[in-house]
Amino acid sequence: MNKQSFTIPNISCGHCVMSIKNELTEIAGVRTVEGDPATKQITVEFDTPVTSEKIIEILQEIGYPAET
Repeated sequence: MNKQSFTIPNISCGHCVMSIKNELTEIAGVRTVEGDPATKQITVEFDTPVTSEKIIEILQEIGYPAET
């Protein structure tokens, strides 16, 4: 299992975190998604076939691009 944190500059509230969580948990292989609007970070636990690149791609598609 992999665990990675991502900084999402445009997270502003708990609703943003829930939106991200709802989208990412639909992906097969994503186990958990936790986020904190105060730090603008999410942490994702995932297994293959999911990759951090795929998570970054999805975040971009849903309007929450990760800082790189």
